[in-house]
Amino acid sequence: MRIWFKEWKDNHMVRDLTVDIGGDDTRTHKIFQAVDQMCLEFDLAHPIWLDQNIREFQKRSRTRFTADCFQDEIDFDYLEIQVLEEDW
Repeated sequence: MRIWFKEWKDNHMVRDLTVDIGGDDTRTHKIFQAVDQMCLEFDLAHPIWLDQNIREFQKRSRTRFTADCFQDEIDFDYLEIQVLEEDW
C-alpha cells in the first residue's frame, strides 16, 4: 500500500511524504502505520479521525485533517492523506 501525505497552506503544498506499507496487516492497520511514520517525519501529533474523515476516507480513499483534528496548534491549513496504491 502506498499513501501520500500532503500539508497545504494558502493553496500551496508545503511538504509531502509518500509512505509504503507492506505485509499482511489489514488495510486499517496499514493506514495507521503510515500515519505513525508521517507523524514522526513531520514532527506532528496524531490527527483525530472525526466521523467526517472516516466516511470520506472509506468512500474516496482520501481525506483532509483540518485544525479541528489536531489537539496542538498547526502551522498549515490542512493535512491531506490519499491512498495511491493498494495491495489486493
